[in-house]
Amino acid sequence: MPVLEMPSWGMVALALTQAIAMLALAPLATGFNRVLRAKMHSRQGPGLLQDYRDIAKLLRRQEVTPEPAGILFNLMPALLIAALLLVAMALPTLTHESPFPIAGDLITDIYLFAIFRFFFSLAGLDSGSMFAGIGARRELTLGILVEPILVLACFIMAMMVGSSDLGNISSYVATQPLAAPVATLLAGAACAFAVFVEMGKLPFDCAEAEQELQEGPLTEYSGAGLALLKLSIGLKQLVVVQLFLVIFLPFGKAANWSLPALIGAALILACKLLVAFLLAGIIENAMARTQFVRTHKLTRYGLGLALLALLAYLVGV
Repeated sequence: MPVLEMPSWGMVALALTQAIAMLALAPLATGFNRVLRAKMHSRQGPGLLQDYRDIAKLLRRQEVTPEPAGILFNLMPALLIAALLLVAMALPTLTHESPFPIAGDLITDIYLFAIFRFFFSLAGLDSGSMFAGIGARRELTLGILVEPILVLACFIMAMMVGSSDLGNISSYVATQPLAAPVATLLAGAACAFAVFVEMGKLPFDCAEAEQELQEGPLTEYSGAGLALLKLSIGLKQLVVVQLFLVIFLPFGKAANWSLPALIGAALILACKLLVAFLLAGIIENAMARTQFVRTHKLTRYGLGLALLALLAYLVGV
């Protein structure tokens, strides 16, 4: 059996730093979307730091647990944060090598995303609320429609590289960007579609609205639990976008582990994230909310792109 590589202390420090940075920037990402929406609608809207103030206020509030809820209801916020932070630690965002290679495998990260959705929906059912239960079932249905697109698009790149290690995929795409260009372009488009849906964007969802999919299972949460869940929703947006950037746009990363190189890579990453969230916000605010029963009519286009990418890979173009 192969020996599992253990990360050095420097790699662990980088992994923890980037995970903490993503957690700290999560409310900024959701606040940026609200500001952009308000500007596009020609209204004042909340400030860029409003989500920080909301989370700080919730942390001071008393938690109220519904009577039918079990232990899962109380554990779910911490489980979601832990799963996303583990993915955040493993993503090779600043270098082509994962700073936490124990979890830097594409299969592991896909399972962690599945764990997030499973417990997120299960907690809604565990609350005993009819509205939270409806939101949980809708979230699971959307996952069934979107997750195959994300998995297929990412695994096409893994098959192209011959490895499911995110560091190997990142290095391959950065050094050989013209290898199978049609398959890479189609897979990137399919992955971008899936990431857009996972971010909770219109026309599929509206992440900050209590009656929508991502907020539906949170109906019975309050206080610190609700604050952690709002953090996890923003963190998920950052993590899925960076997963896309790691696989399909792994350019501008540090060539070594020196501090100046890492700082330069962090600035380039910040620019890429800004452009990604800006594009997602513009596309979202140019669309109207679609009916949930028609979601499958839109997600089939993303699945079609993923299948075309698989065909292009098999043909070798």
